[in-house]
Formats: sequence, structure tokens, C-alpha cells
Amino acid sequence: MKVLVTGGTNGMGKGVAKILASKDDGAHEIIILCRSKERGESTIKELAAITNNNKISIVLCDLTKLSDVRNAIKEIHNNHDFLDGIFINAGLGYAAKRVETEDGMDPHFQVNYLSQFMLTLNLLDLLENSKTGGRVIFNVTKRGEIFWDDIQMKNNWGFEKGVFQGMAAKRMFYILLHDLYRRKEGSRVSVFGFQIPKTVWSNQINIIPFFMRTMATMMKIFGGFISIEKCGMIMAPLFTEDQKESLKRSGKLITQKKNEFIEMKEDDTVLDPKLQEKLWKISLDLCNDEETVQIAKRYLEI
Repeated sequence: MKVLVTGGTNGMGKGVAKILASKDDGAHEIIILCRSKERGESTIKELAAITNNNKISIVLCDLTKLSDVRNAIKEIHNNHDFLDGIFINAGLGYAAKRVETEDGMDPHFQVNYLSQFMLTLNLLDLLENSKTGGRVIFNVTKRGEIFWDDIQMKNNWGFEKGVFQGMAAKRMFYILLHDLYRRKEGSRVSVFGFQIPKTVWSNQINIIPFFMRTMATMMKIFGGFISIEKCGMIMAPLFTEDQKESLKRSGKLITQKKNEFIEMKEDDTVLDPKLQEKLWKISLDLCNDEETVQIAKRYLEI
């Protein structure tokens, strides 16, 4: 399997990359999309030493910059003619105040959703080239709403609202993408969301306020968190399972309970086709990228 992991130098992304790199005697190739060259190269060395897998590489991309996303798409296409999987995972969490990206957007909306919307659409052709059947797995939780009149949250900002708006947007996106693929005869690409059953302990703990860090530490002591390695062990089968099983999950929100993957009931607003299409159009306008628009049109015309 050749899998692209966004946000693969920390947290869930690193856990998934680590476990996949170690499985099947290092047979899987891992591409880590990350912002920092230093951290990316350090992660490669660390994972290679642990797993003896020499097929780990990085693609540099700051998701707060659409120009970086365009460059990353070009680099991936130049170096790879297929992908078997993508883990849409990168995201911003705690923030002390609202700022704007160079593209004039709320960073949570852009990083957690929009930039990865653009990335995914532009890499679908590589997933379609997969001999085993491509899959896109989204790191999501069943929370959040879209602030249609204030998507950039200029009037009513809060980092948690921003995080969970991104979650709702990703769920709308993969459901619509699933529906579009089902119209395509012979499609073997699956797209679905996964909600980890427990919060993953990561270096996010180092940037949150002291009182939040204290609460999190207490929760960890009482089993409220899992390690990135445990997260990777839980999720790895979703990337390596037979594509027939993966297609059964497509369009759904999945979690794990009692060591089994189960489907979660989705919110009606997220399932609303009109709202999905509304977000799709808004997203394309915000991407402001002709290639992405043309790709989107091709799928809508299927």
C-alpha cells in the first residue's frame, strides 16, 4: 500500500504512519505531508529506525497557504503515478485568538477542511490508478455545524467552534464525494470518516493553557487518552483491508467499539444534499483554482 498521511509528524497521523510503516515487513510506502522540513525529516529518521522501512518520505506543505497546496499537488503528481490511500488528518486545535491566513481565511476552516478538500479532489486520479482500490479516510468527530453566514467566523469566533465546523464540513464533503463516485460505473474508490473512540495524547498538550493541561493530565491518569501507537493499531486495518470491505464503509461515519468497527448515525443537516452542494460550491469559490473547478465539474457531470 502507498498511503499519504496529512499531519503525519504528530498525533493520530504519526501513529497511523508508524504502524503502517511497521506492518507486513515494511511493505507499505508512507508519504507524510507536513509543514516543517526539520520535523518531517526527524520523523522519517525516527520511523525508519523503529520500523526498518526505508520507503517513508515527506512532502512539504503549509495548509494555511493555498499556494503551498497547489505546489504539493504538483510534487505528488510528479513523483507518484498512484496512491492506495489518503489519511485526511491534519488540523489545528487550540488557538488563543483569531487570526487570518494569507488567503484571508480562518485558519481552522482552511487547514482542517478547505486545503484538504482541494488536495483530495486533485489526487483522486491517483487513487483511481490504485490496483487495490483507492480509499480516503477522514479523521472526524460527530460534532459541529457550518456557520453559513459567517464561515470565516469574523463575528463569533471560538477555536472549538472552528475545529468542529471543520469536522462538519469534512463529513459533508466525503458523503457528497461518495454519492458522486457511486454514479461512476466500476468505481473502486471508497471515502469515509473515522471517529477515534478515545482522544489521542499528542504534543498539542504543550500549547494549551495550564488549566486545560492539568485537566488533560488527570484524564490521562484515569485512562481518558490513548497513545498515538494505539491509535495507529486501531486504524491501520482500515487502510489494509480488502477493498470490498472498504467500499461497504464508503459514505459512512465509522468508529470502533469492543474491537469492532461500527457505523454511527449521522446528523440530518450533514446528510442534506442541498447543504452538501452549497458547501461544495462555496469551497470551490474559496479555492479559486481553475484546475480544481474543472475536476469538480467532471465529477458532477458523471
